[in-house]
Amino acid sequence: MDLLRNRRKRATSVTSISQSSDGTSVPELPGSVSPPETWVEVDISTTDYARRRRELMEMMADLRSMGADALIDLPAVVVIGGQSAGKSSLVEAVSGINVPRDSGTCTRCPMECTMSSDATSWSCTITLRMGVVNNGREQKPTTVPFGRTITDRNEVEIWLRRAQTAILNPHVPSSSFHTKTVEELRNTKNTLKFSCNVVCVSIKDPNATELSFYDLPGLIQNEEADTVALVKGLAEHYTKKENTIILTTIPMSDDMENQQSMTLAREADPSVLTKPDTLGAGAINQRRRWVEIIEGCSEDHKLRHGFYCVRLPDDAERAQCLSRVESQRLAAEYFDTASPWKDVANRHRFGIPGFVSDISRLLIQLIEEALPRLREDVDRLLANCNRDLDALPLPFTNDPQIEVLERINAFCDVFKSVVNGSHEDKRLAQRNRALYAIFKSEIRGTAPDFRPFEEPEEYVPLDDIEGNMTLTKRAPGVSAIGIYDVRKIIKDAIGWELPNNVPYQAKVNLIAQFTKLWITPSERCLAAINDVLAEVISNLISIHFGRFRALEDYVGIQVDTCKSHAQKAVKTALDLETTPHYTQNTHYLQTIREKWLSHYRVVRSNPTQYKARNKTPEFEGLRNDTHSYVEAVPESTTCIYSESEVDDERTSCRYPEAVKEYPSPKLSKARKQCVREVVESFGSRGVLDYSGSKSVSGWNAARTSSLAAPCRPSSPVVTPEVKALVALAEAGYPNLKASDLSRLLPPDSFEEELVVMADVRAYYHVAYKRIIDHIPFTIEHGLHHALAKQLSQSLLGSLLTDVASGSNFSDRMKELVSEDASIVQKRVMLSTRKERLSDIRRRLMTFSNST
Repeated sequence: MDLLRNRRKRATSVTSISQSSDGTSVPELPGSVSPPETWVEVDISTTDYARRRRELMEMMADLRSMGADALIDLPAVVVIGGQSAGKSSLVEAVSGINVPRDSGTCTRCPMECTMSSDATSWSCTITLRMGVVNNGREQKPTTVPFGRTITDRNEVEIWLRRAQTAILNPHVPSSSFHTKTVEELRNTKNTLKFSCNVVCVSIKDPNATELSFYDLPGLIQNEEADTVALVKGLAEHYTKKENTIILTTIPMSDDMENQQSMTLAREADPSVLTKPDTLGAGAINQRRRWVEIIEGCSEDHKLRHGFYCVRLPDDAERAQCLSRVESQRLAAEYFDTASPWKDVANRHRFGIPGFVSDISRLLIQLIEEALPRLREDVDRLLANCNRDLDALPLPFTNDPQIEVLERINAFCDVFKSVVNGSHEDKRLAQRNRALYAIFKSEIRGTAPDFRPFEEPEEYVPLDDIEGNMTLTKRAPGVSAIGIYDVRKIIKDAIGWELPNNVPYQAKVNLIAQFTKLWITPSERCLAAINDVLAEVISNLISIHFGRFRALEDYVGIQVDTCKSHAQKAVKTALDLETTPHYTQNTHYLQTIREKWLSHYRVVRSNPTQYKARNKTPEFEGLRNDTHSYVEAVPESTTCIYSESEVDDERTSCRYPEAVKEYPSPKLSKARKQCVREVVESFGSRGVLDYSGSKSVSGWNAARTSSLAAPCRPSSPVVTPEVKALVALAEAGYPNLKASDLSRLLPPDSFEEELVVMADVRAYYHVAYKRIIDHIPFTIEHGLHHALAKQLSQSLLGSLLTDVASGSNFSDRMKELVSEDASIVQKRVMLSTRKERLSDIRRRLMTFSNST
């Protein structure tokens, strides 16, 4: 039984039922109708399909030769079925040729059979359609003629065997199979088990009906899983299209529900037969049910275009080499005499002639309905193809040498402006500045943590005496160093020094503890800078060399060279900080040393205030040097003015009468002026406390009097430091500062250690200020500016050197500006598709104009 059905919901579904030749035992049903007399020697070339639409079928053949079926959904008839399903016999009955027959699977590639009546004699030509799909990439099919034109029907079978063997061995020249015998072909070890390439059979027969169909390999089950899936996938490739009419062949004695081909049909259209029926010997009820199906009376198996029943020659009749006319006569005689088929009123449902006529009309109807959609699809695909081609860069047409120079110069000019910050894109400079700020913070975190106590962990860190150098986070490698730690370092460094001489090596060892911590932040900073540079270079390359990747390689070499030089320069800069420890910024070094030494002395004299357990907001201000006593007053509770902001009114606020008149009238004029300068020096710091506090520093009371109105001129109180400095000035010790008061403290047994701490901490600040500038400058000049300066010359030099080593300068230049292979491949693919679509469109329009 053959089931023909259309995948489209609007199209028809047709089934052809194959009856065995033994019809002698078929019981009769009442009410049979006499068959018409026109069944014998019917000329199927006289059907309306052939007379009206010969040109239409020729157009479909032309479109397939152009590879249109890989781009658009061309209407087609596809014959599928299982092994031993009578598919080959049906193909022979329709086409009038003999196809290969073997035990098992004999069809291993699709066969496209096209029949035309536009001839005066019978002939057959075979071609191979190769490379419809090549590694998943679309490619215009290549049609390879196979052998000569066949004029003897008996030779078709052997030529079909040869053609299929050539398809299964694509790496062997097809001409080598032209002379092989059947035995040689059977003994050939094929490279492939199945193939999607097509054997195309073109039959010219004046008595034929214009028809085209695909005969697919029979569906298999008893093979390896991958082979079964391959054959099924090949069938699904053809049957999944909407404009495909599927003809499934199943013997009437088989159970349709168990047929794999019916499963495909069921997946394609829900109206396909779903309930299996079997036909055993003497199964009268089953025969009656088949009659109901053919007549369209079965509610379970209704199809729009019904079912067809055909009788195909058996082996004995095939051995007699009966003509097609004789085979049709025997089939007609069987259906006219055998019950229950002779009693079916619609005789058109039996035999090949009626089947071919109806299928022809159905296919023509499908083609005519699909033509407007085919034209729309081609126009849409052609528009998309043109759009994709327009999106690609234009093919290279300039002189290669000029093009190379222009692109290199443009790239180098833009990169130089980006490095200098004059380009509109400021991201390189801005991102690098942010990275340098992070680097500065990390270096700041390496400051030595000196705590001048016997148990340093029990005290708070002492940072920092300079407000603009506030320490926010220490590096992991920094540990607290107490007074005994410093003493041990001094002891370990003692050599042949005289007494009262601290070994210089002790300071060197302490300095090395923080300078060695600068390596990691420096390397991390350089790596981040390199990442930013790589991103910038990549963006510029995509703009200037995006199509010519060969030039990109030269840029990468120069960038890597400059990165290597910058890394060496950074290492050199860090090595400079290891030895010798030197600076000409002696004034700053001495000033900061004195501040830290004074600070350490004060801290040593007031240890309880720096206990970690006592670190409350009240003592948070005591982290600076002696100036903290007068400078730690919160801004909201003191009168703080810079010298430039002082006017008469504010001066009266800052200097109340009690202070102005503090020097004794008995002092000389010069001595009074000295005392006045002391007061002025405190006033210039903007500090006066009107809280009435008796505290030594005055800052604690100032914090607690935040609700008091500022600058109240009543009840002035002068801090003890001011009084001490005024008294010293009156005694003839002018120009003293609050930090000088620490010299009045009693001698400390750890004075040497405090001096070492102050020396090392002071040198850290000098080196810190130096390194946070030196490393960024080294990176900028060793990497960015060096690259910007050398890039153009280096690129051209490398190109000339490379080209000079070759044989042809012009060819090498062409290679350098050769496009990326993916772009070239895409342009070729789109151009090929455009050419195919244009040819297809012209063929469709030609047919439209002719009709």
